Amino acid sequence: MNHLDQLDPAQATGKTKRLFDAAQNKYGAVPNLIRVLGNAPAALAAYINFSDALATGSFNAKLREQIALAVAESNVCGYCLSSHTFIGSKIGLTEDEIAEARHAHATVEKTDAILKLARAVVVQRGEVRASDLKQARTAGLTDGHIVETIANVVLNIFTNYVSHVARTVVDFPEVKPGHLAKLPLTSTHHRDECPEGTRHSIRNPKTY
Repeated sequence: MNHLDQLDPAQATGKTKRLFDAAQNKYGAVPNLIRVLGNAPAALAAYINFSDALATGSFNAKLREQIALAVAESNVCGYCLSSHTFIGSKIGLTEDEIAEARHAHATVEKTDAILKLARAVVVQRGEVRASDLKQARTAGLTDGHIVETIANVVLNIFTNYVSHVARTVVDFPEVKPGHLAKLPLTSTHHRDECPEGTRHSIRNPKTY
């Protein structure tokens, strides 16, 4: 049961309608979380602007989704875990990559370091240990990568917490936190640059 209203896009007006229209154009639908955020147009605009700004950063769409999965699992957020599993699969993450991201794990060394740092930020409420930063830097992360990781974590904590408070109804194929497949028995890290590249425009056909 929803604790906060999910606004009907057909009834939205003014700034909220414009923001819902932007979400419709981006996703092909207006997800329930966006409908909840529409209760506070300033908060919805802040979320969209923050998300769009990070999309111009050095982390590509796949890596941003991997961070979102690690954060959602750490915060036990079923709505966000479901949505980012769906979106991640649509932009090319494999089932193994999705499962590994929930464990804060990846086969590319820098990606793995970013995911582990992201989880540490969540679990330790930002009070990460010197050893966490040393591990990140040993894997090749710059201060810029570290700050960008924190920014992506904060964006996802916001949606996790809104979903927790609102008890947002899941409108994606449901994935429950803690229901994890085992990791592959063999997995090796590969030195590589921090994933960068093309930005993905996500269209979310309403198949759920």
